[in-house]
Amino acid sequence: MAERLKAKFLEQERLVDLVVGPDAYRDLPNLVQTASDGDRGINVLLSREETYADISPLRLDSNGVTAFISIMRGCDNMCSFCVVPFTRGRERSRNAFSIVAEASDLYARGYREVTLLGQNVDSYRWTNPESNELVNFAQLLEMVALIHPDLRIRFSTSHPKDITDEVLYTMARYDNICNYIHLPVQSGNSRVLRLMNRTYDREWYMDRVRAIYRIIPDCAISSDVITGFCTETEEEHQETLSMMDFVQYSMSYMFFYSERPGTLAARKYEDDVPLAVKKRRLQEVVHLQNQISRRRNQADIGKTFRVLIEGDSKKSKQHFRGRNSQNKMIVFPKREGLQAGDYTEVMVMDATSATLLGELA
Repeated sequence: MAERLKAKFLEQERLVDLVVGPDAYRDLPNLVQTASDGDRGINVLLSREETYADISPLRLDSNGVTAFISIMRGCDNMCSFCVVPFTRGRERSRNAFSIVAEASDLYARGYREVTLLGQNVDSYRWTNPESNELVNFAQLLEMVALIHPDLRIRFSTSHPKDITDEVLYTMARYDNICNYIHLPVQSGNSRVLRLMNRTYDREWYMDRVRAIYRIIPDCAISSDVITGFCTETEEEHQETLSMMDFVQYSMSYMFFYSERPGTLAARKYEDDVPLAVKKRRLQEVVHLQNQISRRRNQADIGKTFRVLIEGDSKKSKQHFRGRNSQNKMIVFPKREGLQAGDYTEVMVMDATSATLLGELA
């Protein structure tokens, strides 16, 4: 927002005195002084090196159990619909040892789950300047998993063109790496994927899904889906629905296409699918995903899962909520002696499309 709308904020709207981009935090004292002197402060320059490696964030809204760790910044993929490469810059990976140190500190302070974050975690690459050895994402996963067996690891987001069998085998090797992958498909049609500049086609994506289920049979996969992208036909929309049937996503983030100024799609393609058609296709995607999610959750009835307690249920102080390895939220009655941050075994007794309902095993 700072990078894209700086002129509007500073000049047209006069809403603010200071505009600071995501890589300019080190310049904040100077910018605040500039604003205090009566001038408008602005720094939205993107860095080629900044990874926040030496910053320990204050987790003011944390539940004290789960935390996010940024492992890289930026994106090189240039999907035609996405503004991220223009607002966050090129990919740069954080020092692997600083990531391990942050995760170790979180575990020592009582946290029991970390999520490694990046626009495309599978393209993580860091070269140790002392040994000149390369650390890839699979190796980083292993380094964090070895901190302690009770520290659970998740990650997001994976790009279908980059997720490797090495990553999958690393996940299968360590019980504390969760069996859950967010693998955005965006569209199930190869022509639309080409227009989106996703750099994979339908068959490539399906091959990666087959590899996931072959190496990690109980893995859950979630996705992002966009309906009504430029020139998408009804037949191509049906291919997205058939992809959802093939993968059986545990859940999805679903949107209709909305043009972003400055992107390749906005410059090159006409946004020609009527809004009513976009919304109708989105409703079909949402309806199908709800059916799949409900069916997959109902298949878990009678199963017992190891659950990390994250806190009280949002609906009842008499119940805990927590997630299993597949990232499914489970709600179950409290028992004396248990508290947030504990692991416990829970048997699933019932299910909705969004939540599993259980009893302590």
